[in-house]
Amino acid sequence: MTNPYLKVLLENQRSFRRVVPFDPATDLLRGIDLTATNTSLTGDLVNNTELFSRYIEQELLSSGARYLIGGYDEHRTIYSRSSLFDAETGDEPRRLHLGTDIWGPAGTPVSAPADAVVHSFADNSARGDYGATIILQHVLDEVILYSLYGHLSLASIEGLEEGKEIRAGGVFAWFGSPEENGQWPPHLHFQLVNDLGGRRGDYPGVCRFSEREKWKRNSPTPDLVLQLDRFKQ
Repeated sequence: MTNPYLKVLLENQRSFRRVVPFDPATDLLRGIDLTATNTSLTGDLVNNTELFSRYIEQELLSSGARYLIGGYDEHRTIYSRSSLFDAETGDEPRRLHLGTDIWGPAGTPVSAPADAVVHSFADNSARGDYGATIILQHVLDEVILYSLYGHLSLASIEGLEEGKEIRAGGVFAWFGSPEENGQWPPHLHFQLVNDLGGRRGDYPGVCRFSEREKWKRNSPTPDLVLQLDRFKQ
């Protein structure tokens, strides 16, 4: 049987709007590897938010890119910087990333890729968490699905209400600074979710590698909406 979520995403691709400002005619997009193969990511660097932020800033500057992008289905060692991703019983920790990260300056505007309503939002403020988070609900050809936006500014959720209508292409949020985004270098975590399982204002963006296929079925590649991978250098 055809997956109805994948089918509707593919059928609506031409109508999706940019989630972040990007002009492929003038802007560069550079891929970034946050796995153990990137030997620049020492423990001292990733555990220090200021040093990690400087690293991202330097990568942006040296590449001339507007954004660094990547991370979906990426097995990352950087999550050792927060106990949030560790198993309570000493079992397998969560290290597999389920969204796409777009790294850029704090204050970068975020727009809705399609008409939506605000499903829920929260300030997930623990170190390593999403910080300010918004989940939008979309109805595409009578199919309900969700998009999650993490590491936002607190201003993004100030005065926000569930059920608020967001038009396609409308700016509704901004990248947050480390002080308000869970202590990360400024970036957007963008994730698609088929079924939230009753969660509000939060949904796991990192899973155990052994459960990879199960979680990926419910969070397919964000590039179905972003459509930015083709521009990545």
